[in-house]
Amino acid sequence: MIIGVPKEIKEQENRVALLPSATYQLVKRGHSVVVERSAGVGSGYSDEDYKNAGAELVDGHEEVFERADLVVKVKEPLPSEYPLLRSGQILFTYLHLAATRKLTDALLASGVTAIAYETVEVNRRLPLLEPMSEIAGRMSIIVGGYLLAKHCGGKGVLLGGVPGVLPGRVVVLGGGTSGVNAARMATGLGADVTILEVDVERMRFLDITMHTAHTLYSSEAHIMELLPNVDLLIGAVLLPGAKAPKLINREMLRSMKPGSVFVDIAIDQGGCSVTSHPTTHEDPTFVEENVMHYCVANMPAAYARTATQALTNVTFRYIEALTDYGLEGACERVPALVSGINVMNGVLTSQPVAAAHGLPFHAPAI
Repeated sequence: MIIGVPKEIKEQENRVALLPSATYQLVKRGHSVVVERSAGVGSGYSDEDYKNAGAELVDGHEEVFERADLVVKVKEPLPSEYPLLRSGQILFTYLHLAATRKLTDALLASGVTAIAYETVEVNRRLPLLEPMSEIAGRMSIIVGGYLLAKHCGGKGVLLGGVPGVLPGRVVVLGGGTSGVNAARMATGLGADVTILEVDVERMRFLDITMHTAHTLYSSEAHIMELLPNVDLLIGAVLLPGAKAPKLINREMLRSMKPGSVFVDIAIDQGGCSVTSHPTTHEDPTFVEENVMHYCVANMPAAYARTATQALTNVTFRYIEALTDYGLEGACERVPALVSGINVMNGVLTSQPVAAAHGLPFHAPAI
């Protein structure tokens, strides 16, 4: 099989979908890997690294798509890439289709089989999303703590406080992977942390494992009660494959003190506040209702080398199965792949995406 690795063209996206070491393993197994020049530079991997691993380097973005049977990416295709996709081709990447009708329609029209990292499910876990959720969760506290500085427009609150001064208050909406990692970082800094969650068993787990963080059942009333005293609010809610629920409205934001910070990790799935809209690393923040919003849609790209390594660690076994056995054989050997198929032969095969856009759903024909 020919595996194509294009350079990511999303703004400030420095990750790459395949490490040179993974490339070497695929070539060793008899496959061809076509890599666009400078695809790995943002993550610290040179063209020479890929060449030494046995990849063929090409200059054109289009050539990678034209030749590849399997295209592996990090982020969803952008409009300029829609015409490059074709029937019979497999696309393996983060898609987040519930938040993007235009991309959904483009994939349906192309006839491509699109497998989304974020909907591959194993025992109610999302193993291909977890590493990026871990990075985004940890990063949310680093970024949020910095934005609270007065020169950034924040309240001037140091999250950890100092002797004789109370620490900053952090509220995390959601006790999943990103929420737990945000809470871990915040408690590590010495902040006062509360995690809101609806799953009682999950709250028990958090209570046992995170002794310095508080848990609270997530409800509108409880959110309204907490927000007037919050310094940093983290949106870490996730409904697998579906749009994020809008837990924060303008009235809630108005109750927060001016200079408070809101980091919306859920922005990839549409965001969990009515005020959220995607931003970039180049222009990451905006202010609504006197609250600073950080809504970067590809947060882990800021730490591209770590993120690339973490991503390839979990995607490689699936890529290996697809290349060795083809789509049908890979799904037989790794059944979790079926849950990742969002679009196949012009039909929508993800129920949450179909529900988000009001489109018909068909189970994958595997």
